[in-house]
Amino acid sequence: MVYSADYIIQQLVNGLGLGSVYALIAIGYTLVYGILRLINFAHGDLLMIGSYAAMAFTLNLLLPFPVAILLSIAVTVMIGLVVERAAYRPLRSKPEETTLVTSFAVSILIQNLATMILSPQPRSFQVPAYLSKMVELGGIDFSVMNIAIIGLSALLLIALTMFIKKTKLGIAMRATAENMNASVLMGVNINSIVRTAFIIGAALAAVAGVMNAGRYGRIEPMMGFVPGLKAFVAAVIGGIGSLPGAAIGGLILGFGEILFVGFLPPELSAYKDAFVFLALIVVLLIKPTGIFGKAEDRRV
Repeated sequence: MVYSADYIIQQLVNGLGLGSVYALIAIGYTLVYGILRLINFAHGDLLMIGSYAAMAFTLNLLLPFPVAILLSIAVTVMIGLVVERAAYRPLRSKPEETTLVTSFAVSILIQNLATMILSPQPRSFQVPAYLSKMVELGGIDFSVMNIAIIGLSALLLIALTMFIKKTKLGIAMRATAENMNASVLMGVNINSIVRTAFIIGAALAAVAGVMNAGRYGRIEPMMGFVPGLKAFVAAVIGGIGSLPGAAIGGLILGFGEILFVGFLPPELSAYKDAFVFLALIVVLLIKPTGIFGKAEDRRV
């Protein structure tokens, strides 16, 4: 089958939009892992919390969409901090297996609480009319929502990079990720660093959740599990613990998933999730540490 240039460009833009969402979520994973060596599988559920919070602020309080997003970020960050303080901090000195199981338990708890409180039925997620429009550029139709996702993701990634590289707190986070014990000896407040990592991760998850909800037009209590799992795969592919790796891994996954659906026979599109995990297996076979990852000694 011969595909037109317009169709190919359209699919590439769709892949960039989806990859941007995965990148934001993957960065949240890799920030926390880099400091605590904790794989926080409850991170994906923060997407759901951010989406429901944004819907509540727009539908119930009739707030402008940008204000609703900011407030949903605040709500998600508060819940993320509660999870860190109640579930993860008491286990900080425990083996990694303990915190891994705890993160699964927290994820299941959040999902079930959301199902009981909010009902398991999917709900429509409405974005403002200006975001749901289509614009034509060079004979190709683009969704304003998709363009907004790409632009906002790029701005957030640039801002985070500048924060990590240029601010004292960001430098302290990098030092803690490199060697926590040495950072403590140098006077770094580990609790403050961990809180900052959770705040940034939760904020990015909330934005990604609203983006994903706006992209598909619906939300439901389990909506964060699969994107969260895929973002974890993206972080591993890029090299978990590496911020550039998380971003690149997310984009690779987004492009791959969209191109898999867009260029293969329709009967294979239902198996797009298999592509995600096949890509993970291939990368780990070739480079077990991921694209940007590096082997390092485990901490004691």
